[in-house]
Amino acid sequence: MNTFARSGAAALTAALAFTLAACGGATTTATNTTTAPSTTSAGADTSTMMSEPMKSAGGSTKMSSPASEASGEHNAADLTFAQMMIVHHQGAIEMTDLAPNRAESTQVKDLAARIQAAQGPEIEQMQTWLTAWGAAMPGSTASTTTEGGMGGMDHGGTPGMGNEGDTSSGAAPGMSMPGMMSDAQMQQLADASGAEFDRLFLEMMIMHHRGAIEMADTEIAAGSNPDALALAESIKTSQTAEIAEMQQLLETL
Repeated sequence: MNTFARSGAAALTAALAFTLAACGGATTTATNTTTAPSTTSAGADTSTMMSEPMKSAGGSTKMSSPASEASGEHNAADLTFAQMMIVHHQGAIEMTDLAPNRAESTQVKDLAARIQAAQGPEIEQMQTWLTAWGAAMPGSTASTTTEGGMGGMDHGGTPGMGNEGDTSSGAAPGMSMPGMMSDAQMQQLADASGAEFDRLFLEMMIMHHRGAIEMADTEIAAGSNPDALALAESIKTSQTAEIAEMQQLLETL
């Protein structure tokens, strides 16, 4: 009896130990199984919460960039376009400066104001590009103003673009800008007033716009910078429409 009792007690002890061990393993497994998904889920939620606002705030690739694409890669055509178009726009603004006091037609005055409002910011935009590119800034187009008239202007060349044979600024040697008025034409415009001024202004600005479109076409064909190409397209579109408007105005004078 004692032997049987001892054997039974030993078996009972072993069974209890096995049962406790099994329960302990099940508890551990259950705990791990419950915790792991919770941790994974929390990690996924955090990632989503972090990424979505960043996508929303960042927007498109261009908007998320710290600077305009025009501060990046560019070629010689981009440089020439910016440097020459700055001077070309300055010529247009010099012409529009005369309209408030000399034009007779309200439509001509309004057109001149719109041209100036559009091209002023474009000049600043292109100057920002040249600074970012470490390129030469074109020199001032205006010279000393003569009494009762306009200052002379190197309207047919590329002031500040380097001497002939010097292409360090990105401009081709001896290159001229199409559509720029001569000093004599600018003086003629400055001396006119009333209906005569309106006619001369429209005829000269049409010629000037056609020159800008020619320069824009060159940039579109040979440029590489996305922002410079976009500006060239914009200039071509807007100035083509303005040419049509000016041609209609000429018919009413």
